[in-house]
Amino acid sequence: MEKIASFQINHLKLKPGIYVSRKDTFNGATITTFDLRFKAPNIEPVMDMGALHSFEHLGATFLRAHLVWGKDIVYFGPMGCRTGCYLLMNGDLNSADILALIREMVDWIIAYDGEEPGVDPAECGNWREHNQDMCRYEAGLYAKVLAGAGPENFTYP
Repeated sequence: MEKIASFQINHLKLKPGIYVSRKDTFNGATITTFDLRFKAPNIEPVMDMGALHSFEHLGATFLRAHLVWGKDIVYFGPMGCRTGCYLLMNGDLNSADILALIREMVDWIIAYDGEEPGVDPAECGNWREHNQDMCRYEAGLYAKVLAGAGPENFTYP
C-alpha cells in the first residue's frame, strides 16, 4: 500500500508554519487542507492534550463565525501527533491566502477570557480535558512563529 502524502513529508525537517497539505476536487469544488503546524515534530514537546482540545474548541468557534471566511470553513481539528491542527477550506487556496486569518484566530485565542464554547458534558465527548491557560500560551508561541514566518514556514521540506 502506498504511503499517504502526509507520511512522505520529512518530519525531521518540518518547522512550525502553515502548509498546504493537499487539494481535493469534489463535484468541481476544490477543498484545500492546511497543515497548521504549531510544533517542530520530534524536536519540541507535543502540545498538552487539554491545551490542544481547547485550541480546537476556540479555533473552530472563531473560524466558523468569521464574517469573511466562515462560509468556507469545512473542518478544523487536531492532529493525532499533537503538533498542530488541520484546517479544511473550500477553495483553491495557498498559505499566503490565509495567513492573516490564522494570525487573527491566534490573536483572538490569546485574548479570549470567557467561558470556553462547547465545554459541557452534553456538548463534548471529553469535556473535562481542557486547558485554556496552556492553550493561550501555545497560541502565543505560534503567534511568534507567524510574525516572523518566511518561505521555510510555508513550503514543505
